Amino acid sequence: MVKPGRVLSVDVLRGITIALMILVNDPGDWGHVFGQLDHAPWNGFTLTDLVFPTFLFLIGASIVFSMKARAGKGDCRKTQVGHIFLRFAKLAVLAWALNFFPRMHWTMRIYGVLMRIALCYLVGALILLASRKVKVIAGIVAVILVGYWVVLRYVKIPGVGHPGVDFPFMDPMWNMTAWVDREVSAWMLKWLHTGRLYQKTRDPEGLLSTLPAVASVLIGALVGMYMQRPEWQEMAKRNAMRSGMLAFGGLMFLAGAVWGRWFPINKNLWTSSYVLVAAGIATILLALLNWLVDGRTEPWPAWLRVSTWPWFVFGSNAIAAFTISIVIVKAMLFFKIADSDGDKHSLWALTYENVFARHGSNEWTSLAFAVSFVVVCFLPVWLLWRKRIFLRM
Repeated sequence: MVKPGRVLSVDVLRGITIALMILVNDPGDWGHVFGQLDHAPWNGFTLTDLVFPTFLFLIGASIVFSMKARAGKGDCRKTQVGHIFLRFAKLAVLAWALNFFPRMHWTMRIYGVLMRIALCYLVGALILLASRKVKVIAGIVAVILVGYWVVLRYVKIPGVGHPGVDFPFMDPMWNMTAWVDREVSAWMLKWLHTGRLYQKTRDPEGLLSTLPAVASVLIGALVGMYMQRPEWQEMAKRNAMRSGMLAFGGLMFLAGAVWGRWFPINKNLWTSSYVLVAAGIATILLALLNWLVDGRTEPWPAWLRVSTWPWFVFGSNAIAAFTISIVIVKAMLFFKIADSDGDKHSLWALTYENVFARHGSNEWTSLAFAVSFVVVCFLPVWLLWRKRIFLRM
């Protein structure tokens, strides 16, 4: 089913995560979406808000496993640095190409999900290449999370004032993250004539908030390092190790929830409390999936093969699946067909209205469209799987 030596629980959770990412990004009607399948408007979190940080968490765990495998093949530090920068470059070029497609307008958004993945991978991988000591990585995570809180809570915004004094703390418009986004965007638009923001005055994948997102990667790396400890290879000790993962995840969730009383959980700003809550949930899920699928003797029971197979397929080509979804969505929104009155409708709208919402749109028809779209995206990924083609960026 999968290559020997792979950590199957990571593959399964990655597959579930990328499928959810496509599902929540592509409802049939944004006016009719179930609450948990949409982002929280500002503070707080929904199921949707947990998807992206879980993916970054898994990137961190995967970096650890990948570096160990490359070291085992004899790759030196210089070779690994070259691999890290090459992979970053490929992801960045892909991100910009998808932002450019299909309108081919130079004034495009520079940030985005793939660009954040690329930046977080680059910084996280270089840190892990420099040191694999748990205390060092944990210290870096602590400095990032506390430092980010200090910046947002106490640093004066030029020309505006101090948060919590001159304007409300974590105001959507007036916060250091949004201010940095606007300054960077203004500079890029002036000198490079590109770099617009997703929400005009701020960007949920902006520059400053990428820093705590790196912490999400590093926490995933810490969990990956824990899963590489020698005790993990001993069946008698593995359940105790999984219990340790569950406890660690629970403590992170609790710490994030408590900190959230002073530094609210907020996906738009990627707050430190949000990092801890999301990483805690991801750790718990990974521990449970590890108990379910890792270390099993063959053959697997039929129910387990059937229930995990789609996630192995998605997880084996996660970036390809996400890219396919973006290309299809943008193409369907770009190409329009005129009706009998001369009004033009996108292929996306026509498909939804004539297949799923013929008797009116609601949350269920919107969800049915999204689920169907996930299946459509699954088919080419399945074809790649069958041909043993795995796209590594």
